[in-house]
Amino acid sequence: MRPAVKRTIVGLAATVGATALGAIAFAGPAGAQADSEVVVLGKQVNLLWVVLGAVLVVFMQAGFALVETGFCRAKHAAHVMSTNFAIFGIGFVAFFLIGWPLMFGGFTVPAVGFDVPTGTNLIGSGNWTFLWQGGWAGSGKAFYTAGGMGIFFYMVAFMDTVATIPTGAMAERWKWNAFVGWGFFCGAFYYPLFGAWTWGGGWLAKAGNSMHLGHGYVDFAGSGVVHAVGGVAGLAGAIVLGPRLGKFNKDGSANTLAGHHIPMAMLGTFILLFGWFGFNAASTFAVTDIRFAVVALNTALAGAFGAVASMFFMQLRTGKPDPGMMVNGMLGGLVAITAPCAFVQPWAAAVIGIIAGVLIPLAAEFIESRGIDDPVGAVAVHGVGGSFGVLCVGIFSDGQYGFGWNATEGLDARGVTGVLYGGEGWGQLGVQALSVVVIWTVIFGFAFGFFKLQNKLMKGGIRPTEEMELEGMDMPEMGALAYPEFPLIEDAVTGHGGGSPTEEELTTVD
Repeated sequence: MRPAVKRTIVGLAATVGATALGAIAFAGPAGAQADSEVVVLGKQVNLLWVVLGAVLVVFMQAGFALVETGFCRAKHAAHVMSTNFAIFGIGFVAFFLIGWPLMFGGFTVPAVGFDVPTGTNLIGSGNWTFLWQGGWAGSGKAFYTAGGMGIFFYMVAFMDTVATIPTGAMAERWKWNAFVGWGFFCGAFYYPLFGAWTWGGGWLAKAGNSMHLGHGYVDFAGSGVVHAVGGVAGLAGAIVLGPRLGKFNKDGSANTLAGHHIPMAMLGTFILLFGWFGFNAASTFAVTDIRFAVVALNTALAGAFGAVASMFFMQLRTGKPDPGMMVNGMLGGLVAITAPCAFVQPWAAAVIGIIAGVLIPLAAEFIESRGIDDPVGAVAVHGVGGSFGVLCVGIFSDGQYGFGWNATEGLDARGVTGVLYGGEGWGQLGVQALSVVVIWTVIFGFAFGFFKLQNKLMKGGIRPTEEMELEGMDMPEMGALAYPEFPLIEDAVTGHGGGSPTEEELTTVD
């Protein structure tokens, strides 16, 4: 436990005055027992903080579902919403059975009473551990503790965020059974791989000791571990699937296949913003670590500045603010601040949000210009925005927080520091850049190989037939229409359903 945390716990006891806790904490002769009681209280409060954070992150799934469904066409709405709904359970099961041991078998969080790891190393050792083992399907005494199960609940919510990102990038032309296969693969193997190397304490986390690169890989709440890893998977899947019918003309120019419900997407973004405070602030793992207040403000600042920057940028380019890009600008700011949120000052959070708000529209435009169809901009927001956030740790971190991060030898007295503040800044930027390269090569290749193999082995591949895609996948794949009372008018050129019905057609609806 860090000294700052212990001081905060004692301070908490002091605020209760004449309560029983106050009497225990300052009882004089029972000093040793008093300290023990206060520490126990601190762990209990910290565990409550983690569980509440997990609940907020789980609720983000509703935000993702609304954003992606709103940005897609009405004829696929039930299918898109169902992928976002189902991924929670599919990924959860896979992570519980297999993914957690591979990623966190050597992990502990003493602040919540999770003091003993559920396993040990599986591949590699010391500073060069690549995978862990132990705690399969929740087994073992170490897992079956309040602290162990609380941390699992928090971490499984993060895994579901990774798994759901490709459901946006691959929307409107992804077979249901293929999607289900992805969900199990992501929870069991894909997400845990990079996660073991970083948050699990593997070789990238230990690069400070093995390669003298700052504190090793630092990512406070997951710009890289969660968002960029999910973003490159979405890119891999979108490449294997190919673009939606009618998206590109023969000359390579792109058509707009407009989303059917922009208000739905914008509401989903506010839900994501709300949940993001659990995503970032609760990643302190301790309410007694009052740095969570800095994290919360930096998160809000980056999201706000990202939305405003994107709005003005689009107005300058097109004369209109573009609601869709305002949404993605805010999300880009939130994604980018997620890694550095605990290590940077508020002015830096604003700058990160501004850069992200401009970077995301440019990235989305570039991706589309390469013939890649991403209906919701997931690759730009999560892949590009997440990678930018990882680099920001090595640029803007001011050295005031993160003492002893990753148990890096010789840096106990120095917080995580970026190049703007000297010290180990260049080494920190180096390991952050190395990790981004790993994400866009090794981790992207892992996802691409999975989708290619799946496409080859599944009968008819992972994409539905042309007829099914033109009709809409709601009835053929899900057996239910999202909007059964509204007839859909299909555009003869783009195959875009969801147009306004004529007066004559409205009179024929029961």
